Amino acid sequence: MSTPNFQFKQFTVWHDKCAMKVGTDGVLLGAWCPCAGSRILDIGTGSGLIALMLAQRCPKAEIDAIDIDEESVKQARENFEQSPWASRLHAQCIALQDFQSQILNFRYDTIVSNPPYFVDSLKNPNRQRQTARHTDSLSYSELVGYAAELLSEAGLLSLVLPAEAESQILSEAAQVGLFPTRLTHVYTKPGKPMKRVLVAFSRTRRTCQTEDFYIESETSPRSAAYQKLTEAFYL
Repeated sequence: MSTPNFQFKQFTVWHDKCAMKVGTDGVLLGAWCPCAGSRILDIGTGSGLIALMLAQRCPKAEIDAIDIDEESVKQARENFEQSPWASRLHAQCIALQDFQSQILNFRYDTIVSNPPYFVDSLKNPNRQRQTARHTDSLSYSELVGYAAELLSEAGLLSLVLPAEAESQILSEAAQVGLFPTRLTHVYTKPGKPMKRVLVAFSRTRRTCQTEDFYIESETSPRSAAYQKLTEAFYL
């Protein structure tokens, strides 16, 4: 049974009201994603974990965090208010499809998302958790399409996805003029099949930096690479 909160070095994340708890996917994306510029958007923020990590990493950025689940947004706001960066973190209960129409005079330098990712699997009877986990409410094509409209010319969109979604997301992104600039294949440990893919997109075609990443080693639940990536966050 998960604990109601998760303590990091500089902040605490309460997640007892959220459908999706603090997990490796969010921590990976928050630590891995390229982030720069003065405006950041976290799509599907949940508890606010990734937004908090980026607030720590980008001390001058204003960060908007959106989610369609009211309880998750309430909890994200509470987590933001208790963090050292409360004045720079803003949570809103709104769908990406509706949020896009609000943006009039600026675009985002960094957009991140740990999106719903079960496309065809059996639906969870818990409606809140089902919404958080399934793509019914936000398809991959909608995600990259709306993100492309919200992204600045030099901005980057970073996602964490299941391994089997890699070809689909690359195809969907190319159709809206976004191209991979960094691609990390995530494995639980050596010898196991690929579990996740971390991908950063830009508007510019360039050589894509591709690498393999192992969360565990043969002798430790946290590999040296994982420890190095997350050392600014884990206690």
